[in-house]
Amino acid sequence: MAKLYFYYASMNAGKSTTLLQADFNYRERGMATMLWTAALDDRYDVGAITSRIGLSASAHKFSPDSDVEAEVLAAHARQKIACVLIDEAQFLSLGQVLGLARLADEADIPVVCYGLRTDFAANLFPGSAALLGLADALVELKGVCECGRKATMNLRVDGAGHAVLDGAQTEIGGNDRYVALCRKHFMAARRDAAAR
Repeated sequence: MAKLYFYYASMNAGKSTTLLQADFNYRERGMATMLWTAALDDRYDVGAITSRIGLSASAHKFSPDSDVEAEVLAAHARQKIACVLIDEAQFLSLGQVLGLARLADEADIPVVCYGLRTDFAANLFPGSAALLGLADALVELKGVCECGRKATMNLRVDGAGHAVLDGAQTEIGGNDRYVALCRKHFMAARRDAAAR
């Protein structure tokens, strides 16, 4: 029976690279996959999954009103889909995650999601919360803090590298806007910013 997987990590932990490697493995064996990424992620090419080490692949784009389940089922009717791989899964809605669970349970299509667990203020993203509650398998990928410990948090920083304490939950950015840290250093950076 197919499963719904959630691979989560801090930024810069290799989520997109891992997804692209999984896609390559399926395709190398002649199996069709369907790749998805958030339409709002415009750091690289819109409609592409791109890793920091230079790997890239075209992907379908999802937005809050996308019916990912229906699109996968339509593609599956034309050609058997061996696996659905979703990058930036933190931006999925609860309804979309429920649809992905149905793909695994009813259509027997494995669905593997990759994303952040929490935002810059240590709050769960809606898609991540839904996946943490519904996924059959939860896998934490390891990032590294500046101290060498496991990075689990995503600190948003300003142009001077100081922690940002307020703002919208979603602000697209890379190393210029976010730093992956262990909880100890994340909390210390936020305390320092609050004391300023």
